[in-house]
Order: sequence, then C-alpha cells, then structure tokens
Amino acid sequence: MKLIERYIAREVLLPFTVVLLILVGLFASFSSARLLAGAVTETLGIAALLKLVFLKTLIALEVLIPIALYISVIIGLGRLNKDQELNVMRSVGVSGTRIVLTVLTVAIPVGIVSGMLSSYVRPWAYAESYILDAQAEAELNTNRFQAGRFYGSERTGRIVYVRSKDDTNKEMQYVFHYIKKPENSEIVIAKQARQIQPKTSEQRPHIQLSDGMIYRLTHTASTDDVIQFENMTYFIDSDYAMNYRRKAAATRTLWESDQPRDIAELQWRISRPLSTILMALIAVAFIRTAPRQDKSDRTYLFAALLFTVYYNLSGLAKTWVEQSVVGSIPGIWWLYLTMSLALGMYALFTRKKQFSRKP
Repeated sequence: MKLIERYIAREVLLPFTVVLLILVGLFASFSSARLLAGAVTETLGIAALLKLVFLKTLIALEVLIPIALYISVIIGLGRLNKDQELNVMRSVGVSGTRIVLTVLTVAIPVGIVSGMLSSYVRPWAYAESYILDAQAEAELNTNRFQAGRFYGSERTGRIVYVRSKDDTNKEMQYVFHYIKKPENSEIVIAKQARQIQPKTSEQRPHIQLSDGMIYRLTHTASTDDVIQFENMTYFIDSDYAMNYRRKAAATRTLWESDQPRDIAELQWRISRPLSTILMALIAVAFIRTAPRQDKSDRTYLFAALLFTVYYNLSGLAKTWVEQSVVGSIPGIWWLYLTMSLALGMYALFTRKKQFSRKP
C-alpha cells in the first residue's frame, strides 16, 4: 500500500476505532441500566448480569460495526474534503477510483468480520443470553431467591414468593407465582417446586410443580377458573422464545430449512458483509457530492437520515420475507441490488461529468 493509500486508510480507521468504542460503551451502559431497572440482579446476580450485558453487546456488534464504519468514512473523507486535501490528491493524479479502492481495503475486512459475527458469534450469544433471559423473566429460580421474600418484575408483570427452599436439591416449598396478562391474571400456588435446568439452547428453564392450584382471574368475565393439579411442568413458551431459538440456530440449520422466517434470518446473516461494504461506498459517494463549505451539521444530519432510511428498509425487507410477502427470491436481496444499481449509476454519472469537463 502506497503512502497516500495508507494516509487515507488511517483517516478512516482512526475514527472507526473511536466511534466503535463509543457505540459499544453506550450500548453496554444502556443495557446495564435497563437490566438494573428491571431488578434483574435480584434473580440473576451481578456476575450473570455482566455476562448478559456482554452477550447482548456481542449481538449488537453486527449493527454497531457497519454504523461505525459508515460514520468513520464520512468523518475521515469529510475532513479531507473540507480541507481540500482530496482536491490536492486529484491534482497530483490520485483518481476517485483509487480513493474508493482504498476505502474498500478497509471496508472488505470489516465486512468479513461483521459477517463472521452475524453467522457464528451472534447465534452463540443468543443461545447463551436466551437461557439467562429466561431465568430472569421466568422468576422461579432456586439459585437466586431467598426464602420469605417477595420478588417482582414490573416489565414482565410477575410476583414470586417462596416460603422455604432446599439449595442442595434445588427445591422450593410453598410457592406463590402471580402473572399479570392483558386479558387475565394467573396465580399458581404449589406445595413443592423443583427447578429443571435446560441442557441445550432448544430447551427453556422450567419448573416441576407438585400438589397445587391454578387460579385464572379473567378481567371481563364474572367467573374465574380454578384448576387443581398433582404434577405440572410449568414453563413459558411464546413467539419471544421461538424468535430467540431461530436467532440462536446454527447457520447450517437455517440452510436446511424452508420456513420463511428461517430463510429471512439466513439471508440477513449472509447479507451483513455486503451491507457493510455498500454503506461504506454510499458514504464515499455522499462525501464526494457534499460541498466543501462549512456545512458539517447539515452533512451529518443528512447522513444520519440516509442511514435511518436504509436501516428501516432492511428491516422491512426481512419482515416481508418472514411474512411471505416476498419469496426467498428476491428475498431481501432486492434492497442491496437497488443500492448497487444506484451506486453504479452514480459512478457512471461522475465519470461522464469528468469527461465532459476535459477540453
């Protein structure tokens, strides 16, 4: 790599590192605050809370890395453009193509890292955080509860009380579990409960209840349901759990599935490198069309708006595949094809404009 290419790459890599660290720090702080506000430490403990924040940050990296690269290209090339250094480079024979190729030497490795995170690290992090999230939300956790205390979660609408427990056998005696739902409320009372830990990410932590009653309190009806049971496996399974399992599924498993939601998840993972590279190229094109005058505020505002539009469109493309509005072909690829065509048309227009200026 020649001196000019190294200089341009450094102007992009330095802000990329700084912006990524800031974004990771902000995300980790926000996640910690949200989990602390939900009283997760009472059910998981500090060590598990820190692990959960770490896992959620790993999951977010597939989004934070492209954002950081997009911002860094705008900051780095924007400074060169504002200080007229790009014009000086062009005057000594450095073409726009050479500048784009230099940016690609940064964007391609970053895109590959983003793809690896999305295909391998993110599913593992989802599988691990799935279990911790389930323990925090299911509430019936013998490892974290103290006997004789009420525990509640405003976010999940649950209240739990355990009169006594046996830590050795992971058993609880005289359990009270209240769940508030939009349509009704449910109270579960059992003389004994035994916690069953999941052995794989396909399982959700659940409780084996014995000798108890279930009271289902309907908000609208005049009568309520009362169910008596001798043994009952009590766990929570919903769309939330299914989405977690899909995101935690191995990429090879998704390849073998013909379900629209699995196809959407697979295409999302595969598209991360392409998405990262295309957004970096859009940032280059954006800077080349931006004026050199001191309009940085408007420049960054428009850049943020452009990324917001892209991010919403990518989410919409994935949702359309999940809901079978769009088939696996074109799937989510129509968005990246449109972006590629737009960049190609911009490149042709720029080259044509350069030729027209020549005497």
